[in-house]
Amino acid sequence: MDDMVKTAPQHSAGPSAKRHTLRTPSDLIAAGLATEADRATLEAVGERFTMAIPPAFRDLITHPDDPIARQVIPDARELVTLPHEDADPIGDDALSPVPGIVHRYADRALLKPLLVCPLYCRFCFRREHVGPGGGLLSDAQLETALDWVRQHPDIREIILTGGDPLMLAPRRLKHIVQSLSGIPHIETIRIHSRVPVADPARMTEELLDAMETDRAMWLVVHANHASELTPQATKAIRAVLSRAIPVLSQSVLLRGVNDTVESLEALLRALIKARVKPYYLHHLDAAAGTGHFHVPVAEGQALLRQLRGRVTGLAWPTYVLDIPGGRGKVPIGPEYLDPASPGTVSTPDGEACSFT
Repeated sequence: MDDMVKTAPQHSAGPSAKRHTLRTPSDLIAAGLATEADRATLEAVGERFTMAIPPAFRDLITHPDDPIARQVIPDARELVTLPHEDADPIGDDALSPVPGIVHRYADRALLKPLLVCPLYCRFCFRREHVGPGGGLLSDAQLETALDWVRQHPDIREIILTGGDPLMLAPRRLKHIVQSLSGIPHIETIRIHSRVPVADPARMTEELLDAMETDRAMWLVVHANHASELTPQATKAIRAVLSRAIPVLSQSVLLRGVNDTVESLEALLRALIKARVKPYYLHHLDAAAGTGHFHVPVAEGQALLRQLRGRVTGLAWPTYVLDIPGGRGKVPIGPEYLDPASPGTVSTPDGEACSFT
């Protein structure tokens, strides 16, 4: 894994940066996040789904069942696959014309240069594919993917995802960004990452330099709980902003993590305070073994309805559903117009009003 970023000492997260990433049941037990009685379950889950908890994220866990722990500590319920759950819930594989590319929308495509992450979310819709063994696209595969982009002039935006693109070594990321920047019809490059909150020490000047481009570069940070927006994470985000790279966020509505008005409001406020514009709030994708995180759409809509008027519009995300099978995202937020009564709209607290 020569092309993974090495943690740089000048951005050390303090004492926690000297400790290793938790990857095994023994690591969890030694860290006090599990007991010996949990070992068999942890090993069973680990045979199917990868675990990694970097030191900066481990420091956020106050007990093994808190909202941060729920996102990263393996759970026996992950071994239960419900009938509607799928290893590829949004159809990435069927929409991949060449390795590393997913083409779902007319004007944009995903480029997945690697399938490695700083941590492995227990609800991830790509959980069957990511992990240390996922590795990198080879040089030949990457060139094939870039050639595909060159041959499709309708593509205006490339979204670097994975895995986590900010796990690449700066030289590899720079090569990809510069290659995309040299394609005339590419106007926007977007990077999706957990690194700024999961392992902010990785956000070195060298890595930031690798993101430089004359195209519109955007960073979308994945965060699900207000606790993730630590001073170190905020510092990493500010460093990105200082390069004139706007920062958005994506979150997933998760049972036991952010499924109350209070927790969701705290997350949105923390993002805005860090100068991050909330972009998407995702309905959970039906990946195998994630049913215990599921929040029904009606409940999600009710949460957002309660938030309307409580938080600034700057903090308002679009609540979206990724339609199974790769049919794209659609907004599913609360409806305020009454389709049965034209000219009638409801206020955030449910009062019906007329308008012309």
